[in-house]
Amino acid sequence: MGLRLGDMAPNFTAETTEGKIDFYEYLGDGWGVLFSHPADYTPVCTTELGAVAKLQAEFAKRNTKVLALSVDDLENHKGWISDINETQNTTVNFPIIGDKDRKVSELYDMIHPNASENFTIRSVFVIGNDKKVKLIISYPASTGRNFDELLRVIDSLQLTANYSVATPADWKQGEDVVVSPAIKTEDIAAKFPKGHKVIKPYLRMTPQPDL
Repeated sequence: MGLRLGDMAPNFTAETTEGKIDFYEYLGDGWGVLFSHPADYTPVCTTELGAVAKLQAEFAKRNTKVLALSVDDLENHKGWISDINETQNTTVNFPIIGDKDRKVSELYDMIHPNASENFTIRSVFVIGNDKKVKLIISYPASTGRNFDELLRVIDSLQLTANYSVATPADWKQGEDVVVSPAIKTEDIAAKFPKGHKVIKPYLRMTPQPDL
């Protein structure tokens, strides 16, 4: 059975383009994104890794480290990184795991045989600072990921981990949030002094509390 939300993210050691790493040590006390690629020298993956490299400052602001994976070896990765840097006008500045033996791919259930027996799908795992799995998204090999959406979700996860709120559909940083149903309406004012709006007894909104 594959990983589920709330499970402890399995630790592992792996050879990467930036040396051997222990996953837990790499994350430290921060958050992490582990994401897989079907193969090196593939067009969609090339654009994805370039996009993530350009967003490194955004991930850093969220105390989040990224770690990519492909089932090809490190020598392939190094040549591919050169192509990514050239074609995407960036510098890949995060590790890529060489997972030729599929140890990590199988540990995280990244290979779905009905989609492909040989390659990983586009898996994404967001790992919290408690080392638990907070988000799992699986894309088919043909569809590139939206990394702005991933940043949006990390913002939501980090906010809702610290406050008794949830984020509504299409929420973005700075917008109003939903007060947790566990909080009684008469207690909202004391807990959220910026104000609140009762739309329905079960739907109460308040300004984002950490701003």
